[in-house]
Amino acid sequence: MRLRALRLSKRTLIRYMDKDIPLLPDRQVLRIALAGNPNSGKTTLFNALTGAHHKVGNYPGVTVEKREGVRIRNQRQYRFIDLPGVYSLTAYSLDEVVTRDFILEEKPDLIVDVLDSTNLERNLYLCLQFQELGIPVIGALNMSDEAEANGIRIDAKQLSSTLGIPLVKTVGPRGTGTEALLDCIDALAAGQYGDERMVHYGNEIETKLEELTSLIASDTSFTARYPARWMAIKLLEKDASAHERLAEHKDREAVVSAAGDAVIWIEKHFGKDAEIIVTEQRYGYIRGAVREALTLVKAADFSLTQAVDRVIMNRFLALPVFMAVLWSVFQLTFILGAYPTTFLESVFGFLGSAFERILPDGVLRSLIVDGIIGGVGGVFSFVPLIVILFFLLSILEDVGYMARAAFATDKLLHAFGLHGQSTFPMMLGFGCSVPAIMASRTLKSRRDRIITVLITPLMSCGAKLPVHVLLAAAFFPGREANVVMLIYVSGVVLALLSALLLKRTVLRGDPTPFVMELPPYRAPTLRGILWHVWEKTWQYIKKAGTVILSSAILIWVITSFPKYELSGEKQAELIASYTEAHPLANEAEQAAFLELTVAEEGLKGSFAGMLGRTIEPVFRPLGFDWKISVASVTGFAAKEVIVSTLGILYRVGSGEDEESEGLRYAIRHDPAMSPLVALSLMLFILIIPPCFAALATMRAELGGKWVGFEIVFLFLLGWTVSFLVFTLGSLAGAPS
Repeated sequence: MRLRALRLSKRTLIRYMDKDIPLLPDRQVLRIALAGNPNSGKTTLFNALTGAHHKVGNYPGVTVEKREGVRIRNQRQYRFIDLPGVYSLTAYSLDEVVTRDFILEEKPDLIVDVLDSTNLERNLYLCLQFQELGIPVIGALNMSDEAEANGIRIDAKQLSSTLGIPLVKTVGPRGTGTEALLDCIDALAAGQYGDERMVHYGNEIETKLEELTSLIASDTSFTARYPARWMAIKLLEKDASAHERLAEHKDREAVVSAAGDAVIWIEKHFGKDAEIIVTEQRYGYIRGAVREALTLVKAADFSLTQAVDRVIMNRFLALPVFMAVLWSVFQLTFILGAYPTTFLESVFGFLGSAFERILPDGVLRSLIVDGIIGGVGGVFSFVPLIVILFFLLSILEDVGYMARAAFATDKLLHAFGLHGQSTFPMMLGFGCSVPAIMASRTLKSRRDRIITVLITPLMSCGAKLPVHVLLAAAFFPGREANVVMLIYVSGVVLALLSALLLKRTVLRGDPTPFVMELPPYRAPTLRGILWHVWEKTWQYIKKAGTVILSSAILIWVITSFPKYELSGEKQAELIASYTEAHPLANEAEQAAFLELTVAEEGLKGSFAGMLGRTIEPVFRPLGFDWKISVASVTGFAAKEVIVSTLGILYRVGSGEDEESEGLRYAIRHDPAMSPLVALSLMLFILIIPPCFAALATMRAELGGKWVGFEIVFLFLLGWTVSFLVFTLGSLAGAPS
């Protein structure tokens, strides 16, 4: 099967070209879909093939994130599209829909199917379905080193001959086999391989397939979009999506009738469901192919994976080990991040003082010192903590422990009506709610998907971490890690209770069954870990430089205007009252008192002060004064904005010495703040609706109705929990 000519015209090249990836008009271009089962090492191989040349967008027609990468070699551009990991192309989950629709509608030049060499039979099931789509396929026998270590010898040449597709052995983390894979792509593009062999489903089924295929092929405009044999197979599998596509066929009724008759005949003949018969035939073909090409030799009796799992996956130890690992991650994050965080705080404090000395008193100095440095600087100072947290979580993910953590919590989730696959989005929620919400598309039941999406924002994402750290360091010094850990655990508990409530009210039903897959332990690569950390940290920094910067400037405006003017007569009255209360005060102390009074009165009279006093009655039962109320409201845009808002409200762009710890010092010495109020605020920020980006993603996944429900539900839940904590704490005698 030959590909279309690769010497493309300039006009054709424009169709392939994206704005952020330069493309020379004389280059050859190949669009390559990178696909495979989950945990096959697809993403690692994608990184090895494309390096840092990544871009992120959405698949056509759905707001599901896709990653594209470019590799340029020998004047040819290879454009890799990383498809979601799926087990089959039967469109049950959103991932399967996206993968299948992309191949059918976008028609890439070829497909690279990433196969887990340690579990070849299961992975080849998807490969056979790709072949039936009529697009050239290359198999990447990934993790070939692990297969060798486990005593699995794969004759790639023999297997390639049997399947009729080229196969290349690869090791994603080390980049082994990538050049050979690119050579293979070039050879396939040049037409150096023969036609691929399709699965033979047996004479009885093939007879029915031929009849259906011939009938479908009568509409050439239809088969130009959908391969006739593939469509016939899908109709025998009673695929609902295939039946929907038949609406475009000119003889739809005849095809539907013939497909129905064929299904009835097959089921009577074999005594089983037609879909099961097709599946069994595929696996029979796979077993025959593998038997010819795969040899098992005696491997070492000792298995590191089994030895470690005996401990950390023990039915009694799994959950305690998970909690211990999570606690250790937070302890390390704060221990290692203390010095760089303090250093950055001092740097921004120095910058604020420097600009205060350089610039004359006025609006510009206030904007730079109080607005930009005081607002954005507070957010940037937490970058070391974000880097360390993501570094540790990336190690756990690459090693293979995250799947074990999901398994450890699986039974607990089922008790609250959650699906086992809900664990993965919830775990991702500790990083960012946006990819966590999108990860819910792997759930096959819409009910399970809705519940998972609605509770995922209760996981304390990386954007909330700076708020928790700021308040914990200010009011619980020495116990920051334990307090933040408590907040994270509170989010999980509230998520589980919310899932139980939703299950018994608006989303009744039983979770669908789920078999969890545990990949073997693998040594993480430094390159892979650093790439994960850079991606997540860059998102945080980019947000600080765009959304948070603009928010900080807006907040500075509403806190600085209208300008507050103090008459000379009023100044004299204030100085007199202060001197009467402090007879030993010198002129410098009197001036400082006057400056502080003007700042406080100016804030109260500003637009922010007006807003704060307007909404304060709603938040006063939670222990919040008007400043905290304003900061809480700004968190609806992005949680990091809360830190910058507090920095502006407390005027910490400059003015403190190195030991004052800037914003922490200012908050700690505010009479309206206390440890109880801080705890109430941390819980409120944990629970309230997520940022605008997460809500937009939620709307794309579930629709506007559920977004409205989520906003109301989480705000009421956050208010109620914070109210109970503050009220019960006050009754118990906690300082407030």
